[in-house]
Amino acid sequence: MTKKKEEVLRGDKDVERERQASDPMIPDGEVNPINTDYQIGQDNVVMKVGPFGLDFHNRVFAISGLAIIAFVFITLAFQNQAEPIFTSTKNWLTANLDWFFIGAANIFVLLCLFLVFSPLGRVRIGGTEAKPDFSYLGWFSMLFAAGMGIGLMFYGVSEPITHFSTALGGTEVNADGIRTDWAPLGAAGGNEEKAIALGMAATIFHWALHPWAIYAVLALGLALFSFNKGLPLTIRSIFYPILGERVWGWPGHIIDIIAILATLFGLATSLGLGASQAASGFNFLFGWDQGSTTQVLLVIGITAIALVSVLAGLESGVQRLSQINMTLAALLMLFVIIVGPTVAILTGFVDNLYNYVVNLPALSNPVGREDLNYSQGWTSFYWAWWIAWSPFVGMFIARVSRGRTVREFLVSVLLIPSLACVFWMSVFGTAAIEQFLAGAEKVAEVDLSLQLFVMLEGLPWTGITSFVAIVLVMVFFITSSDSGSLVIDTISAGGKVHAPTTQKVFWCTFEGLVAIALILGGGLVALQAMAVSAGLPFTIVLLAACVALVQGLRSEPRVGKTTK
Repeated sequence: MTKKKEEVLRGDKDVERERQASDPMIPDGEVNPINTDYQIGQDNVVMKVGPFGLDFHNRVFAISGLAIIAFVFITLAFQNQAEPIFTSTKNWLTANLDWFFIGAANIFVLLCLFLVFSPLGRVRIGGTEAKPDFSYLGWFSMLFAAGMGIGLMFYGVSEPITHFSTALGGTEVNADGIRTDWAPLGAAGGNEEKAIALGMAATIFHWALHPWAIYAVLALGLALFSFNKGLPLTIRSIFYPILGERVWGWPGHIIDIIAILATLFGLATSLGLGASQAASGFNFLFGWDQGSTTQVLLVIGITAIALVSVLAGLESGVQRLSQINMTLAALLMLFVIIVGPTVAILTGFVDNLYNYVVNLPALSNPVGREDLNYSQGWTSFYWAWWIAWSPFVGMFIARVSRGRTVREFLVSVLLIPSLACVFWMSVFGTAAIEQFLAGAEKVAEVDLSLQLFVMLEGLPWTGITSFVAIVLVMVFFITSSDSGSLVIDTISAGGKVHAPTTQKVFWCTFEGLVAIALILGGGLVALQAMAVSAGLPFTIVLLAACVALVQGLRSEPRVGKTTK
């Protein structure tokens, strides 16, 4: 029997269902696709260099790749000159554009809330009859995993204890009447209970609705224009309603180049922070030097392992490492809950959520702030860093969310990872604050990268838990680097999701080299400077994407609404 006859016998619906199952890019049900003559990979250069295959977008890969190579070379060649440049860049951007970053993040939250409650929330990703690829449990687990990273390890203790201690210390004003303290909002002036409430609210602000709204906007745009509109899975596709066919030309090239640079510098920032914390951990446990040499060696080692994971492939590489990492993270958190201040942690979680909601309007205010060190030094950096990570995490969320309605997608993406992050911060932050109140003030006095280990020192089995924390930091980056390399490579390959492994190796290697260049060229300040610098242009891209997203959703059929 011929294949054609067999399809007729089984029925068109069965055949279509099998085609959709084998290719998730094929919509299921009603959609309003965009008709374009553009073919994925039509502008790519396909060639072989010895045994290595290459398949990359001729302009996007070349320009972004050369820009990264030039940055690494110049920064390493002029290390002494680089540090003051990075410092002044970070200070200028955060001091002059804090209102822009904070205001933009507010727009992303408001857009998500509008879509949740509007009729556009009934649009289904992948078509009106699309079925989810994963169960709720599996989907929520992946959203939870996306929210876990080096940032939670680095700042899980240091941010709550820092905001608490600065709030407890009250405000300080210089001769010009400008506040010089780092306390959030109006501080607490010696009131321990108020300092806890304010410190945890200020921490949660950086890890809850706002950052996940940043991810959600881009993830929803990628999912809609790929699964419903039939465009390549790359950032430029979101802008088709605004640019039309010009999106395949230089305007689209620029958007994708900005996305690549933002993602790579965001990942490099995380690697640099992870290396700093791992070096502090090894110094704490074994007395190793924690200077730039140790950090560079750690970056090299972590990048080498990430390369092995890239070569092993997504299933055997990233998946196994992610499972190991999530297990270790859950065990470490459970350990702190059991042997730490259990009652304070569990009751504090609810109190922290309440205090976050109460203080949210003031914390998200973009103008007229008196707590400039907090709003500029913390919030501006965070929003730029989250925005720089958004192409990476957004594409991951988009690829696992087919079959969900817009309302279901946004409620889940905003709430599930946010609650996971809030609980993590509540566990580790409360443990550190309780130690401080019990007289162990050292936890607030040491460097940020060391505060996690000092907190663990106040609990049993310090050597074991500290070593587990170091392993977590390193494996978190390995999984992020592997997945990030895949996303960057997809963008630089014009939307192809199965580009040659050689290109993933290139991007993975240069993530490590950029981190090394930043460590040697200015350390933490350089890392923060590049995260803010890379996040600035992509913030503009994301704001434009909001307009394109609404236009794209308005043209889509909705679940439960009949079409003529």
